[in-house]
This record gives sequence, structure tokens and C-alpha cells, in this order.
Amino acid sequence: MGPSETTKSYSTPAHGGQTSPGLATPLRFLKGVGPRRAELLAKKGLETVADALLFVPLRHEDRTRLTPLRSLVPGQAQTCSAEIVGLSPPPPGRPRVPFSVMLRDASGYGTASWFKGGYLARVLKRGQRLILHGKVTRYKGTVQLQHPEFEIVEGDDDEQLHAGRLVPVYSSTEGLAQRPLRALMWTLVETFARGVPDVLPEAVRARRRLVPLAEALLGAHFPPSEAALVAARRRLAFDDFLLLQLGLAILRSRTARERGIAMAPPGDLVAQLRASLPYTLTGAQERVWGEIRRDMAAPDPMQRLLQGDVGSGKTVVAGLAVLTAIEAGYQAAVMAPTEILAEQHYMTFRQILGPLGVSVTLLTSSLKGRDRAARRGAVATGEHACVVGTHALVQEAVEFRRLGLVVVDEQHRFGVAQRARLRAKGEHPDLLVMTATPIPRTLALTLYGDLDVSVLDELPPGRRPIRTVARTESKRREIYAFLKDQIREGRQAYVVYPLVEESEAVDLKAATDMARHLQAEVFADLTVGLMHGRLAFEEKDAIMRRFKAGEIHVLVSTTVIEVGIDVPNASVMLIEHAERFGLSQLHQLRGRVGRGPWKSYAILLHAPHPSEEARRRIDVMVETNDGFRVAEVDLQLRGPGDFFGTRQSGLPEFRSADLLRDAAVLEEARQEAQAIVAADPELLAAPHRGLRRELLERWRGKLALATAG
Repeated sequence: MGPSETTKSYSTPAHGGQTSPGLATPLRFLKGVGPRRAELLAKKGLETVADALLFVPLRHEDRTRLTPLRSLVPGQAQTCSAEIVGLSPPPPGRPRVPFSVMLRDASGYGTASWFKGGYLARVLKRGQRLILHGKVTRYKGTVQLQHPEFEIVEGDDDEQLHAGRLVPVYSSTEGLAQRPLRALMWTLVETFARGVPDVLPEAVRARRRLVPLAEALLGAHFPPSEAALVAARRRLAFDDFLLLQLGLAILRSRTARERGIAMAPPGDLVAQLRASLPYTLTGAQERVWGEIRRDMAAPDPMQRLLQGDVGSGKTVVAGLAVLTAIEAGYQAAVMAPTEILAEQHYMTFRQILGPLGVSVTLLTSSLKGRDRAARRGAVATGEHACVVGTHALVQEAVEFRRLGLVVVDEQHRFGVAQRARLRAKGEHPDLLVMTATPIPRTLALTLYGDLDVSVLDELPPGRRPIRTVARTESKRREIYAFLKDQIREGRQAYVVYPLVEESEAVDLKAATDMARHLQAEVFADLTVGLMHGRLAFEEKDAIMRRFKAGEIHVLVSTTVIEVGIDVPNASVMLIEHAERFGLSQLHQLRGRVGRGPWKSYAILLHAPHPSEEARRRIDVMVETNDGFRVAEVDLQLRGPGDFFGTRQSGLPEFRSADLLRDAAVLEEARQEAQAIVAADPELLAAPHRGLRRELLERWRGKLALATAG
């Protein structure tokens, strides 16, 4: 499949094949749509009939059983139908007061309220009948729907479509109300769904007991029953996953057919590094290093994901791989997603490889002029054997003399395209992808389906579980007393402030003021250091060296110390405004302590009334040290797209599949994709040609790119 085959076609977005003209019809030409509504639909990415058929509802409301107002249960999300008998807009100049309406049905009264709902005064009128869906709460003894979604019931509407059934609720946009959108979707589905070509091979459909595509499209929008909805979702999710897994399987089979570099030097540099370490490798590190060493010695390119929780020792294993490539006469490139992470990796690699005579350099986009040109020149001539950097490494002007190994850290924050461009700078170099974000299996299969997976599932000996506690401002004095006790016993502590881009200047000032306050008034007889991202690299390096040497007792920092800092003597991590941090960030920060033989602590200092989601994050941190458990909850709270930034990863987006709900379907699709590609690597056989066309449409431009070089 070459780039020339990936031009835009008007097949059905997820189920192409030989298209009937109707599916490519722009929505603006359909009766009842018109230019204004077409513009609103385009905001949702809906431009053709085909787009609309795969615009599956967010959920379905069971309007065969609406809940009477008297039977609403606080804590549950419920649907009811009621008449407006009173409106209570917020007083002028009081934006924090909600807009409330009094509701009545045959069973009694209730209320609904919306914050920032001033515009509703133009929309809602006394006497209107609403269908409402939302979370039920109890406020001042009254049962209330908080911020519910609602529809105004018009008397002349087709009630069979909007009530008395499983009713679809779509993702909407301002100006595009549910009822007209639902009526349009009904017309489109009834008119076009049965004509969509089904490209899934009949044998696969039968083996996996999947309903035909036309039935799935009808059932996904207007299901006659709950069972029909489940079957429809399963089929559409399978198609989403199959197209993803086929793409990954093709990438993998092509890489396996490439001629790579066989690197099997005597291992003198590796032996020297191992002898210099103050500890022996864990069993897990030995096992994973064995897997990597075998991959590097083989003639086909290594494609391996190294996954390990915070502090499991990934960097040392990567260092062994880097030394193997260098001893075999090649260069190694280490790519990190941010300048701060790249700087930390540079410090670490320089520390462990420098004494062995290995030249390590740093390339980031903040380097300017002569310095940047000089470093690039030294990389091009091979003077620097190990190059650490950000995405600046993939820029066209960066050339390597002989690139043999690419190490990518926190891969999910890079796109497939960036990874491919870096690999294209060598002759099929080996690839080692590292992540400290433990990934549930379903997501590993999605993001890294073209890689072999190694897991460091063992912490170094002597590591003790970190005790995590949550505290509010009222305990600050006791916390400081505890820090002083720890320092008296010879330990050190971190105090971390959030740094949120929108308020960077304010946050930075807060961290700076806190460092000043702690030095002057709390730890006057100790040394307090300050670390943040705006310091020059040399300043950060000097501060970390002083902290590591024990010259700084308390290090106040922004999140620049999130990854890659290893100070075994630090035993306390105090996180200020813990409610403002994401779950994986909190877990990474906690992993900066607990690296020595003594008991270590993480203290989450948070606001007195954190949001429900922030409360959940804090509770999980207190409950467990297990990174996989933390990642699972993080995934539930944020959803897969946000968790991994899959929109940036270069992978096709799912239209129907849900990674949390459909994990079992993903596994089935993966098995089928592998079998199909094993039998027909480029999908040229007659039963697979429809899939091939579909794949090129869904992965438009990405398959050729992802195997560049």
C-alpha cells in the first residue's frame, strides 16, 4: 500500500467497499437540512450521509419507563417528564446563583437547576412539558435534578420517535437541539443504512457471531430492544478495532521483513557499567535485558515496548542497550517529549555513560545559533555516540553518522509520525519504547500493537511501600514538624507546587514565595533550594547535584522533578494543592521517594472541599501504591482519548468502540487481524479487498508514513 493509494475517497468512513452514490451525498443537499443546519452538523464532523450513519449516539434513554418526580432517588442519574410551573432566574449580578425551574407531574413536584443558565430565560416558558435526564440530588430537603439535559416536548412532534422507546441521545452543539437532530438521523438511517456495503469477510462475521452491518447501523441508532443495541454496538466496535489492528499487524509484518542491524558485540562496555553499579540488577531487569539483547543481536529490527512502574529501573536497562549499540559501532538516540525530561535523561545518561568514555550530548529546540550548529555537526560526524533530545531530533537538519538504536520515552506523548521520522534517520535502527505509565492490556494492544512488550514487574530490593496520607491546611504546622523530624534523622524532603500553563506566572510566584517563606520562617536553620522549569539547564543541574550531595535539606519545586530524579536519601514528598494534579502525575511524584532503605512518606495537602473527581484521585493514591491500579482509575476518570492523547498519536480514531467497555471485542479483533495478515500480508485476496480500501481510508497516509525508512 503506497501513499498514492491513500487519497480521499467517498466510501463509507468505516465500512467502505463499492459505494452507492447516496452515501457520498453532502448533507446540505438533503431535504430539511439547508445551509445553516449543514454548518452546525459540520461542526460535529458530519458532512456526508456516510459520516452521519456512523455518528452513533452518546447513550440511549429508556423512555418506556420514565421516573415519576416522587420516585427520583438522590445519587442516581434518572429520566423524567414534567411540566414547568415556575421559573426562578438568578438575581442580576449574582452569576453563582443557579437558574431554577419548578416542575410538576401527576406524582408531585420537583426542581431542576442549572449554573450559568441565564440563557434559559429565553428558552423555557411556564406550561412547557420537558423530558429531563440528569443526576438527582437532595438540596435543603428538596429532590432536585442538577444541570440536567432536557428536551422541550412539542405537541405536534412524532412522539413515537422521542418517547415510549429506547431513545438515542446524540452529542450536540449549540443551535442543534436533540429533537430535530434525532428526526434527521431517523430519516438518514431509514433511507440509507440498508444500502451500506459490508466489507467484513463473511467467515469472520460468522465465526465471531456478529450481526450484518445494516442491522448494526439500525440498532445503534434506533434499537427495537436492549439486546439489539448490545449486538449493534459489538459489531461496530469490532469494525473499529479490526481496522486498527489490521493496520498495526501490517506495520509489524513489514518491519519483520525489513533487513535490520544485527548488534552482538563482546559486551565489554555493558560489563563495565554493571560492575560500576552500587547494586545488582533485579530478576525482572535481567529477564528484560535478555529479551532486548536477543532482539538487538537478531538481523531484523527490534520493536520493543519496555513498561515499568515508577522506580523499577528502566533507565539502567536502556543504558545497557545504548552501550551495546555504541560498542557495535553505532550511535544511539534517546527522545523525550519535553525539554525538562530530555535534560533529566541527559544528566542520567551522562552520569552513567560518561565514566566509560562515552560522549553524550543534548539537542533541544531551545539551543540557539553556533552551539546548536556545533552539536549537530558533532552528531553528523559521529563524534557524539549518544544523543539525547526532544522532538528536535526528528527535524530534517539533524543527521546521524550511523544511527543504530532509537530509545523513545513516554511514547504515548509522541505521534506515530515522529517515531517514524526518527527511525528513518538510520538503516532500520532498533527501537526501544519506554513508559512509566502502567498501561492496562487493552490500551497496550491499541497503542503498541506493533511492538513486543517487556514488563519490569519487580522493584529493586530494599524498596519499601510509601505511606501516603491526605491532609488539609489545618494540619500544616504538624506536617512541618514532621519534616523537621525526618531531616533531624538525616533524611531530605521535596515540597512540590503545581504548575498549570494557564496560570504559570502565578504558580511560579507561589513556589518562589513558598521557598522564601520556608527558608526564612520555617526551616531557618536548614538549607532550602528552589527548582523550576525556567532555570537554565546548568542551574538545574547544579541544584540537583547539591540536593543529591545532601547540601540542600528541603527542595521546593514545580513538577519538573516528576520523572527521572533519583535521590535515595529523600524520604518525604509534600505535594501542595494536590487536588490540582492528575492521577498519573501524583503517582510519578510519589515515586521520587522510597528509593532508599528507610520508610518514606507522600503527603497530599489539598483544599478542604475538592471536587468529586479530585477526591477520587486523592483516595486512590491513599489506598494503593500499585501503578497499574492507579492507571486503571485514571483511565476511568479521564477516558482513553485524554489518557493517551490518542488524537495526537497518529492512530485512527474510534467511531464506536470504547476501550473500557469493549476490551473483549478488541482481543477478538486482534486475533482476526493477525490471522488475516499472516495469510494475506497486503490484503490483496478477493475477500480482503474491501477491508484494504477501508483501511487506506481510515489510516489515510499513515501506513506509508509509519514505515518510512
